[in-house]
Amino acid sequence: MNGPKHVAIIMDGNGRWATKQNKDRTFGHYYGSENVREIALAALSVGVEALTLYAFSTENWKRPQKEIEYLMKLPAIFFNKFLDELMEKGISIHVIGDLSKIPEKTRNVMLDAVEKTKNNNKLILNFALNYGSRDEIVRAVNKLVNNDEPVTEESLNDALDTFGLPEVDLLIRTGGDTRLSNYLLWQLAYAELMFVDDAWPQFTADRFLECLSNFGSRERRFGGLNQ
Repeated sequence: MNGPKHVAIIMDGNGRWATKQNKDRTFGHYYGSENVREIALAALSVGVEALTLYAFSTENWKRPQKEIEYLMKLPAIFFNKFLDELMEKGISIHVIGDLSKIPEKTRNVMLDAVEKTKNNNKLILNFALNYGSRDEIVRAVNKLVNNDEPVTEESLNDALDTFGLPEVDLLIRTGGDTRLSNYLLWQLAYAELMFVDDAWPQFTADRFLECLSNFGSRERRFGGLNQ
C-alpha cells in the first residue's frame, strides 16, 4: 500500500462521549475498547504493519479511583472476547510502558496475550499501558548508563520500548484535542499528525481509512528537498 507502515493513535474522547449521552464514563471506555477490534481489522486489511494505541498514560493515575479500576479490568474483557479472533487473523499483541506499576492481574492478562500471539506476523497490535514518553526516555537513558553504554541517537533509539517496530509514520488523535500528551515524543519526530473531532467510540473504520488516504497524499521530505 502507499500508506503508513506504523500508525499510532491517541484514543481520546471516550468519557466525554459517554457523558454527552448521560452515561457513566466507563460506558465510553467499554465502547472504546470494542472499537479497538474494528480499527485493528481495518489496519490489517490495508497492510499496516504496526498499530500502537495509547491505552493508559502515566498521568492517568490522577483520574478517579473507580475509573482507574475499570480501565484496569478492560484488558481482560477485551481479550476474553477477541483474542481467539486476533489469533485467527495473525495479529501479534505487544505492550509498551512501565508494567511494574500495573496491577498483577492486568499485567498477567497482557503478558499472556503477548505470549499466545508471539508467532503471529500479519499485524502488530501494540498497547501503550502505563506509558509516558518522558518516562520511557528516562528509563532508556538509565538502561544505557547502567550498562556503561554511550548515549547516542542510535543507542537511545534501540533502548526505547518501541525497539524493533517500524518508525511511526502517522499519528491520529481522536476527540478534538490537538496536543501530543506525552505520547511517543521521540518516535513522532517525522511522523505526520492528524487530529480529528470524532470521539474514539465514533471513529469508524471508514474514517480511519480516510486518514490513511490523506497520509498518502502528503509530501514527506524528512528535512530535505524532493526533486
